[in-house]
Amino acid sequence: MARHLLFIGGEDHHLRLPFFCALKSRGYRVTAAASGPSEPFDRAGIPFEPIAFGRFFSPARDLSSVRELGSLFERVDADLAHCFDTKLTLLVALAAASHPRTRLVRTINGRGWIYSSRSPLAFGLRALYPHLQRLAARSTDTHVFEHNGDCSFFTRHVLAERGRAVVIPGAGIDVAGFEAAQARRVPAADLRRELGLGEAPVVVTVTRITRQKGIPALLKAAEIVHASLPDVKFLLVGPIEGEGPFAVSAEEIRRHAGYVIATGARTDIPDLLAMADLFAFPSEYAEGVPRALMEAALSGLPIVATEIAGCREVIRDGWNGRLTPLRDPGALAEAILAMLRDRKGAREMGSRGSDLIRGVFSLDNVVARHAELYDQILNRGRRGGILDQKQFDQPEAASLQSR
Repeated sequence: MARHLLFIGGEDHHLRLPFFCALKSRGYRVTAAASGPSEPFDRAGIPFEPIAFGRFFSPARDLSSVRELGSLFERVDADLAHCFDTKLTLLVALAAASHPRTRLVRTINGRGWIYSSRSPLAFGLRALYPHLQRLAARSTDTHVFEHNGDCSFFTRHVLAERGRAVVIPGAGIDVAGFEAAQARRVPAADLRRELGLGEAPVVVTVTRITRQKGIPALLKAAEIVHASLPDVKFLLVGPIEGEGPFAVSAEEIRRHAGYVIATGARTDIPDLLAMADLFAFPSEYAEGVPRALMEAALSGLPIVATEIAGCREVIRDGWNGRLTPLRDPGALAEAILAMLRDRKGAREMGSRGSDLIRGVFSLDNVVARHAELYDQILNRGRRGGILDQKQFDQPEAASLQSR
């Protein structure tokens, strides 16, 4: 009988559909559970279970989510569950404690808001966080990290056992699918006309429009760039956070209306990347390897990003992009201006990123390594135990900084 895998994620869980479909084609039975829409999973023929959880800190709501996730484990009764999303990995692990038959893998996509924010609440929760992680680790067979920096942090602080932690770089990019989408793309001239860009140089950012993703710093950088190169347009692509402490108000964006265009969420990301001149990624969030950054590199775009762990996996400063200090609009603007003024050098930088994505971060590579992990866990007779690390500690997991 096919082994049953349950994948649990947040509102953007559908972005992992190529990963799920590739595992299904390998003979696994796959079910997805998410707080996002069911339609993409329905179209892909993958059974879907809706869940609800809040991204913001709320003890009452979080306890309710743990109970709901416990019911999900009972209802689906999978052989192995794999969860994503920084906060959700905690809630799922707490729920899994009462359902030991289902083995548990957690992909910890970075250190999250608690280690990114400078707010008093985040600093206060840092004292509680290690205790919750150690409790969650009791129900976890394997912790997957997207880069060595996070793996070292969690094992060094005893938030994850070294013998149960592996690095599998990135979430996997469907290179063939992405390139096929770009081959079918809408002509750049049509996109420029739709968005009112004319012939202007375009700096694109694809992310959730929130403070933790560095949008205030980007808006200030855009203002500085506009003062020197008035024809440059900045395209902000992604859902606009409308509530909570990370919200960027419509008024903040309107102040830059002459040169900043916020499109909201779109499905034609390959088209937009193919049309753009430069990709800017100002994130302040301690995350894994950002998918948008990998897609920009695969598109051959020159990239300016912040100097944080997840970005360093894709960008080597001065070779295939530029890295700038955290929360420094001036440095961000300076790097953008330098690339826009040296188009030839910027294109040369951009051309070097594609091979890295095809090799290290390709869907085939990531799926194969996850399948090895699942089989090793399911072939053990009980929850827990030490992994055979040899098949996971591969050289390609190292960041570009060591190349």
